[in-house]
Amino acid sequence: MSTTTNTGKAGSFRRMDESSAEQWAEIGALTAQRQARVAAQVLGMLEALGDITDGFAVDQLRHSLQTATRAEEAGADKEMVVAALCHDVGKYVSVPNHPRIAAEILRPYVRDEIFHVILTHQDFQGRHYYHHFGGDPEAREQYRGEAWFGLGERFADEWDQTSFDPDYPTQPLAHFEPLVREVFARPHSF
Repeated sequence: MSTTTNTGKAGSFRRMDESSAEQWAEIGALTAQRQARVAAQVLGMLEALGDITDGFAVDQLRHSLQTATRAEEAGADKEMVVAALCHDVGKYVSVPNHPRIAAEILRPYVRDEIFHVILTHQDFQGRHYYHHFGGDPEAREQYRGEAWFGLGERFADEWDQTSFDPDYPTQPLAHFEPLVREVFARPHSF
């Protein structure tokens, strides 16, 4: 793991409760300068999904690329396309908790409705497979009435659950890289 040497005053405090506004201004400026590393890290996690198949017909990178390709072909905006690409990036860390991990990575960079779609996508997707595990295939219904419910249905039913096809003409990661860099270049919120 690489570390960055801190040569400024920001690195001089050893406890946050002993820090100053000047130190935090420096930390904020350094963080903003290095914002491009976020996209690079996300792209690296996406590439690592190529090693995860877990019984599917395609690896998780190809699945993510197919989902993003379908979203893009359907006319989704850049934030939704990037979210479609990144929706399963949490599987790099944990399959059971992957929606929350992916949603939290995306949260500062996408609209709130997109955050919620990614956070809940497994329950929306459950319509297509939860019954095989004794789960409730109508788990998505708990979100009915939310402003983003329709987008969640479209994401799960049209883009995500259909994207395990080894023969589907899928855009490569390089095609989406400029969008990833653009969306992750500047957070909406901190």
